[in-house]
Amino acid sequence: MSRDHDTYSDADADAGTDGAEPRLIDHLIELRARLLRAVAGLILIFVVLLPFAADIYAVLAQPLLSALPESGKLVAVDPAGGFFVPVKLAFFAALLVTMPWLLYQAWAFVAPGLYHREKRLAMPLLVSAVALFYAGCAFAFFLVLPSVFGFLARFTPDVVAMTPDIGKYLDFVLVIFLAFGASFELPVALVILVLLGWVTPQQLKDSRGYAVVGIFVVAAVITPPDVVSQLMLAIPMCILYELGIVASRWLKPGQTPSA
Repeated sequence: MSRDHDTYSDADADAGTDGAEPRLIDHLIELRARLLRAVAGLILIFVVLLPFAADIYAVLAQPLLSALPESGKLVAVDPAGGFFVPVKLAFFAALLVTMPWLLYQAWAFVAPGLYHREKRLAMPLLVSAVALFYAGCAFAFFLVLPSVFGFLARFTPDVVAMTPDIGKYLDFVLVIFLAFGASFELPVALVILVLLGWVTPQQLKDSRGYAVVGIFVVAAVITPPDVVSQLMLAIPMCILYELGIVASRWLKPGQTPSA
């Protein structure tokens, strides 16, 4: 009896292993397909934007050029910088444009394993995250960069000629875009924390004072060393913190602080 039982157990285990292996292979095939589609979309947009790389850079340079004297220009310290920097910008522009497509591929891969309620909550959060990231980049380009460069230009001595390197300028702008785009995700992050049960809306409200101090510290660390950019990041983040509390209360009404 024991031998038969052992034989049955071994056969059952083999059957379970055989059943799990095809499922794993199916997931890997699906993952590869999603990755290929994501990369293909990114490459396609990059190829489309590549002929316009110089024009895209000219648009990106406007906040700085508007703060420089009429004869002011950017320079390429690296001999190949005039070619590679616009190409680098075209790639990041393609990455920004295809972000919804990339996130959709990730969503399509994980969605079959989610429950209905998780799907119902995940899609609005995903759309909100993308929209807020774009809003943060737009806020940085149209409001923050002109203010920052105008502030810096006013305090530059007249005997100093501002001729920024195109590569360093692009790196600076990309860091600003990333900082503001990520910071604008604050409401989504708060809602996720509430949905996970790590905090409650009331706890977020009670911690408002600490949050404001933390926001100003973060703004001072990730922005250039000028008061203008720090305030222009900290103030929207404080507003977004309040929006996160409102959104979390709407999703989980009647939450009270845990004992």
